[in-house]
Amino acid sequence: MRTNQLIIALFQRFCWLDEGLQARLHDRGWPDVNRPQSMVMTNIVSGVVRPSDIARNLGVSRQAIHSTINQMVALGIVQLETDPSDRRHMIVSLTKTGARMRKDAQRAMDALTAQIAAVLGQDKFDALLAALEADWGDNIERAAPPAKKKSA
Repeated sequence: MRTNQLIIALFQRFCWLDEGLQARLHDRGWPDVNRPQSMVMTNIVSGVVRPSDIARNLGVSRQAIHSTINQMVALGIVQLETDPSDRRHMIVSLTKTGARMRKDAQRAMDALTAQIAAVLGQDKFDALLAALEADWGDNIERAAPPAKKKSA
């Protein structure tokens, strides 16, 4: 079984995809964004707009996400506002500039997806996508808590 190769191959392909996206955006004149910023933008576009939820999705601290979001605010591509449905929370959204960047990013992703499908063939591409979208089950194996010793 090639278990160690799975995580490496998935990560390498993810990096290939993200680097292709970033290169295409750079070529269109957009400011360079790093991988965490790219992942924050992906979450926003997917409807995840609370920084705490984005942090949970990415498996990082809320402090790290706030730092990344603040960098994106400085670039002028996102903004932070109070959540109108719960004033205790903030939400992050794309600015007009961020929305234009997102449209170019979508075109770039469409081109990259078409390139992958052309290389793999449509049937393999569809099978790959189906496998990645499948529910792989719970990924955390929890051991039973240690048995308590009985007092004498």
